[in-house]
Amino acid sequence: MRPIGAITRGTTNPNRLRRVDNWIVATLGAVLARAESPLVVDLGYGASPITTLELHRRLGPGIRVVGLEIDPARVAVAQPFADPPALEFRRGGFELAGLAPTVVRAFNVLRQYDLADVPSAWAAMTATGAVLVEGTCDELGRLASWVTVEAGVPRTLTLASRLSTLDTPATLAERLPKCLIHHNVPGRPIHALLSTLDTAWRAAAPLSTFGPRQRWRRAVEATRAAGWPVLDRPARWRLGELTVPYSCLL
Repeated sequence: MRPIGAITRGTTNPNRLRRVDNWIVATLGAVLARAESPLVVDLGYGASPITTLELHRRLGPGIRVVGLEIDPARVAVAQPFADPPALEFRRGGFELAGLAPTVVRAFNVLRQYDLADVPSAWAAMTATGAVLVEGTCDELGRLASWVTVEAGVPRTLTLASRLSTLDTPATLAERLPKCLIHHNVPGRPIHALLSTLDTAWRAAAPLSTFGPRQRWRRAVEATRAAGWPVLDRPARWRLGELTVPYSCLL
C-alpha cells in the first residue's frame, strides 16, 4: 500500500508530547481497555523515534504501539529501538499502513499541510474506527492543543499549557490545530473562547499568590460561568487543561 502524505520537517524533542500522552492515558484509557487487541499508532514521529518510545512507556504493558513515518530513512533510524510485537516502526501515512488501530496520535503533522487537506486526512485516519488525537505544540511542549476526531468528525478541543511558564492564555493561539488556527479572528468562536479565557486569567491574577494552578482553575471556572461548555473535572483543569465540545466552535 502506497503511503498517503508528504514528508514533513520531522523536528522533535524529548518530552515534547508528555501532556497529550498523559491526557490519552487518562481520557482514552477506558477505550483502550475495552479493545480486544489495543493498538496505538503514532503517525509522523519525525527524525527521532523518541516521542514514540515515550508514548509506549506511558501507555504501559498490554498496548501495542506502531510508529509510522512516510520517510523510509526515518523508519530505518528507528528500527534499532523496536521491540516487536509491542513496539514497531513502519513506513506509512494517512492510510495507516493498512492497520486498524484503536487510537491514532498525529502531532505537528497536519499543521504543515494546507487547510483543505485536513478533512480527507481525518477521514483516512479514522476510517477503521480509530479515535484520532490530532494537534500541535511548541518545541518544548509548554503550549499545546489538540482535537479528538471520530469517523472524520471533530468531537472535542483541548487547550493545554505548562502553567509555571504561562504568561497569558492568548499565546495558545499560536499552537492551535490546523483546523482552527486560520479561524482565530474576531467574530469567530475560537477567538471568542480564547478571549474569554484570557480575560478570566487576568481577572484571576490575585490568586497567583497561591500558585498558577489556582489561578488557572479560577480562569476555567469563569470561562464556564461565561457560558462555555467546559468539560472534564477540576483535576484536569489543575494540570493546565481546558476541554470543550468542538460543536461550540462551529
